[in-house]
Amino acid sequence: MRIHLIIILIAGFIIINGCGAPNIKLFTDASAPLQEFTLQGKEKGKVLIIPVRGIISDNTKKGMLYDMPSMVQEIVSQLRMAEKDEEVRAVLLKIDSPGGSTTASDILYHEIMAYKKRTGTKVVAAMMDIATSGGYYVSLPSDLIIAHPTTITGSIGVIFIRPELINIMGKIGLDIEVIKSGQNKDMGSPFRESTEEEDKIFQDLIDELSGRFLNLVAKHRKIDQNILSNISTARVYLANEALQLGLVDKIGYLNDAIMQAQELAGLNEDCKVIVYRRTRYPNDNIYNTSTTRFGSQGLSLIDLGMLDSITSLRTGFYYLWPPAASNK
Repeated sequence: MRIHLIIILIAGFIIINGCGAPNIKLFTDASAPLQEFTLQGKEKGKVLIIPVRGIISDNTKKGMLYDMPSMVQEIVSQLRMAEKDEEVRAVLLKIDSPGGSTTASDILYHEIMAYKKRTGTKVVAAMMDIATSGGYYVSLPSDLIIAHPTTITGSIGVIFIRPELINIMGKIGLDIEVIKSGQNKDMGSPFRESTEEEDKIFQDLIDELSGRFLNLVAKHRKIDQNILSNISTARVYLANEALQLGLVDKIGYLNDAIMQAQELAGLNEDCKVIVYRRTRYPNDNIYNTSTTRFGSQGLSLIDLGMLDSITSLRTGFYYLWPPAASNK
């Protein structure tokens, strides 16, 4: 019944717009401007909470009625807004992410570093459920990293993901003919197996990207080579072990992270804690991560769950912990 109602509303919306009527929005979407909302506090000075939730990507999310901005676009937009407000003295990155593409993760790292350099604003990372791989990468510019007692973090490494269609093609009797200019032109093709030479080339690329990640960890976290060797296995850790290894500074809750941000920035305990959103929520609080009514997912008639998460990953290199990607 609910689906029928939605379809009727959409049909009416299309008919109205097709008749040249004014543009009518059924829902608050990503085209609406970000606005500031205060979650708590009244005194001067602001701590801005920016959610880093889901797979880190610079691709837009396709919805039924509209497209949602990519995570990179959304976070950079919030940093730009904060830069214009002198009262924003601290930014709290609320991270719940398994990671994402190498490039998108590196863009966010660069943008956060540049924002800090331009403004002198203090940055604190608060790790929630998952802060692995690229989710950890974007926390590195932070002045302080706090993990929730049950946070899973680590997975500091690179993975190359590509679909493989050889078996399916054999079953349906389909073949692909490729004419190429060089022997490696179609390396990584899903239509054939890789050669030993191609596997080595991919491994060299992976090692270089992984080395970049590990060098940044060593630089920001001041971790010695022995511990770095442990971390380079790309395994995951619970908060206590991450603390022992030096990957995080403290273990605490979101309120503890806010208090640390206030202290680092020299702000009153009753300073404003704010977010930038497109929608006003009743009974809003620091645990709400949405910027629009439908969060970062857009509106969809059918939730494909794990299948949608997996198929949304394009062939490429990722700072990603794959087991957690299906839930983000």
